[in-house]
Amino acid sequence: MPKLVFARAPLDEAEERQVRRLARSRHAPGDWIRRARMIGRSWDGLRTTAIAAELGCHPQTVRERLARFNAAGLDGLGDRPGAGRKRRLTEAERSRLIALVKTEPPGRLVWDGHRMVAPRPDEPAHWSLDTLAEAAQARGIRVGRSQIRRILKAEGVRWRRTRSWAESTDPEFAPKGPGSSPSTPSRRPGRRSSASTSSGR
Repeated sequence: MPKLVFARAPLDEAEERQVRRLARSRHAPGDWIRRARMIGRSWDGLRTTAIAAELGCHPQTVRERLARFNAAGLDGLGDRPGAGRKRRLTEAERSRLIALVKTEPPGRLVWDGHRMVAPRPDEPAHWSLDTLAEAAQARGIRVGRSQIRRILKAEGVRWRRTRSWAESTDPEFAPKGPGSSPSTPSRRPGRRSSASTSSGR
């Protein structure tokens, strides 16, 4: 028979208030909310099987979470480092990521008056999920390409940009200037010059 496990009593009113508030939250991460509810319902006197039935999970999950809370307190509501899903981005990091997409890539080609050149050839000329992930990580934002894709799609932000004909990576390429005007005006079809008319008589 499984050993009965209960959440330890709160250390003080502040700890109990934090857990209860988190259990009622609508904006905190869902896994933290559910774990706080496990602690709160255990404080209310429910056994692990009753808590599991109420929250729709396995009783062993409840036991493990109660044991984690008993050992680590509020920190026990989170995942151990390296376990579970990747760390969520903060709102500030999400904002910085979206702002990054809207900037010009550092390696984009520019016209120097004679030809297209890359002032920073080692930097990306176009944003892609891979180059965005590299640039974000260089700025201290721990995020992968798949996570970037989900965030940008959720925000309705485009990261693919149409490549202009003037952005060829061919080193011999140079944008064409305006065409030169013809030295003589073109004749309208169906009309013969007066000289040819005279010679035909």
